[in-house]
Amino acid sequence: MNRINEIADVCLLAGKIMLQSGAETYRVEDTMIRIAASFGMPYSHSYVTPTGIIFAIDGAGPTKLIRIVERSTDLQKVTIVNSISRQISSGELSLAEAHERLKQLEGKNLAYPFWMQIAASAIASGCFVIMFQGKWSDFLPAFVSGGIGFYGLDYVHRLVKLKFFAEFFASFLAGIVAVLLVAIGVGNDIDKIIIGSVMPLVPGMLITNAVRDLMAGHLVAGLSKGAEAFLTAFAIGTGMAVIFAMY
Repeated sequence: MNRINEIADVCLLAGKIMLQSGAETYRVEDTMIRIAASFGMPYSHSYVTPTGIIFAIDGAGPTKLIRIVERSTDLQKVTIVNSISRQISSGELSLAEAHERLKQLEGKNLAYPFWMQIAASAIASGCFVIMFQGKWSDFLPAFVSGGIGFYGLDYVHRLVKLKFFAEFFASFLAGIVAVLLVAIGVGNDIDKIIIGSVMPLVPGMLITNAVRDLMAGHLVAGLSKGAEAFLTAFAIGTGMAVIFAMY
């Protein structure tokens, strides 16, 4: 019984790390089932939603539940868990070694430094302006407003744990900066500058995962992720609508 509980704990920990890092629902379920099968438990069941994981080994041990509160995007962690899963399947890792590797991974922060994230968002905002056939004179204002908007997203999210308000404030802040820069003569096309500055906030990964989960038959997860993406888009649009109403 102890070994069964340990296998379930390893499977749940792997699933938790993947789900918190932005993995698709069907990928999380498949990884958990493969890990259990590799440790001699071929009949296991996992049910994954964006906010929780339920896992049971058929005919042995209790059903276990993990609640998922925080979710982000860290594809490096997803890749590492997949690598650990493959090592388990090939017999390279024991149960204790796999659990230790996953515990170490859970405690690591593999995200890029915050200044680098802001720089990447700013550069991406400027490049989106050019991609949308804007002029090079609009690159700099989109660069500045996109970087400031992304900084505002992180700052407000640390103060208020409601993602909707953080995204609303970020788009509102990016819009204000874009309008002010155009007003003082830095930049010309306000529409393309604003579009470029909010592109780093757009929930592209959420939309992609929602579609992939729906295509894989995970209707609950797909619809919930789609609803989350809709709320994010609504928050961004609302922030910009307020700016245009003032402008």
